[in-house]
Amino acid sequence: MLKTDALVLLVNSLSKTEKKTFRKNRKMSAYIALFDIIEKEKDISSQDLKSKFEAQQKKANFNVAVSYLYKLLLNCLLSLRENQDNHYFLFLNILKAKILFEKALYEEAFDMLKSIKEEAARLENYYALLYASRLELEYLLFINLPNISEVELLNKHFKINEVLKNIRKINEQLSLYELLKHRIIYKGNIRSEVQKNTLADLVISEMSIIASSNIDNFETKKLHQLFQSNYLIHIGDDKSAIHSYYELNQLFESNKHLWANPPFYYLYALEGILDNLRSIRSYDKTRYFIEQLKNIGYYSSQFQVNVKTLIFLYELFPLLDRGDFKLSEQLLNQNYESVIAKTDELSLVRQAEVALYVALIYIGLRNFKSARKTLKNIIIRGKNFYDFPLYRTIRLVNLIIQYEIGNEDVIRFESRSIKRELTKTEKAYQVERLMLHFLNSPIKGMIKAQRAKMWKKIEPELQTIRNNIYEKQILKYFDFTAWMESELCKIPLQEVLGSRFLQS
Repeated sequence: MLKTDALVLLVNSLSKTEKKTFRKNRKMSAYIALFDIIEKEKDISSQDLKSKFEAQQKKANFNVAVSYLYKLLLNCLLSLRENQDNHYFLFLNILKAKILFEKALYEEAFDMLKSIKEEAARLENYYALLYASRLELEYLLFINLPNISEVELLNKHFKINEVLKNIRKINEQLSLYELLKHRIIYKGNIRSEVQKNTLADLVISEMSIIASSNIDNFETKKLHQLFQSNYLIHIGDDKSAIHSYYELNQLFESNKHLWANPPFYYLYALEGILDNLRSIRSYDKTRYFIEQLKNIGYYSSQFQVNVKTLIFLYELFPLLDRGDFKLSEQLLNQNYESVIAKTDELSLVRQAEVALYVALIYIGLRNFKSARKTLKNIIIRGKNFYDFPLYRTIRLVNLIIQYEIGNEDVIRFESRSIKRELTKTEKAYQVERLMLHFLNSPIKGMIKAQRAKMWKKIEPELQTIRNNIYEKQILKYFDFTAWMESELCKIPLQEVLGSRFLQS
């Protein structure tokens, strides 16, 4: 990505607080002018940005201003994170200790390293603890180990080895969890004892790590629950998996002193739990975890918008999945001011996600004008979203809108563009190719008998797609097979989705 494009994305991702902090006490200059142009124009192209900047700042160098502003913004964000996240705080203090030592302020450097080690141990940040401990010994050696006995030195070595054991155990658990997720993603849910045995080596290894070590901390407990819950849910033991989710949530709740400010990691954990519960259609269990989201205390306004957005989405999903578009619309209206009106405070991928699901509500209500308006900004700003897997789904949903409106020229043009991109992709979804063929077929002009013939031909393929683990990754966002069935068989979309919901 070009530095200019990255700068535009970075500026657009800033919260109001971050923008205010950056602008504080800064006088007008070339880089501030550049910042103002991006903030005003939002999705301006690199070329247009350069043209506008050079027209305003005739003596300034555009590339220099871009690089300088980019660096300043990162430094500003880093300084903000120091007071929000213990990881940033600890490592920035390590760098400060290095500066003190380089300036021959030895006593001050060692005092700072001591404080860092105590805080890192309290917060169970073993990487910072290891780095600070090794740095301390390096500095002691540099000044010839003054006033330290061999026993004290050995004790420091022992503590470092204990930290390394913790890190090694965490790394081993992470490796097993990553392998488990990889097999689940690429091999799908377990449907037989033979398939279950393909995960046996990972389960045995994970149990062995737990049994062979007396190391017990938040990170190892968290990884154990993540491994257990993901394994259990994919072998079909939903009851035990849900029990693991409750334990994982309780673990976070019992260790609030380890939370960042704001607690993004806890938020991500709850989102992962809710996402897995949605995948097994266990909507009755999502209520508890949605309540946990609601109970997260007040933090920044941007964080609160993120929390409210997740609550909105996971209250919406069961309604959309069963085709209840009327209730979905009511929920949308209830959350308009707190979520929809504030989507500019969300990350780009979350903005795209919200736009997609709001558009799906309107499609279900056959309000295609509102659906098109909802996705318009995402489609126009395509270069900002291009790398997100979700964007391909959004483009297909946009084609459905164009199909329903009757914009055949747009469908042909966009279909050719998507097909060109699919040829460059090693793994294109079968449902994508089928949808492109379907949307470019003369479905609307077919009589009943022709529709029935086409349905008979396409139904087995749709069934195969629905049962394919790879295809489920895109059907999770929207069931395109249900829409095709609705269109061919002239059955309302809500009825098709509702019948599938009852069967799941």
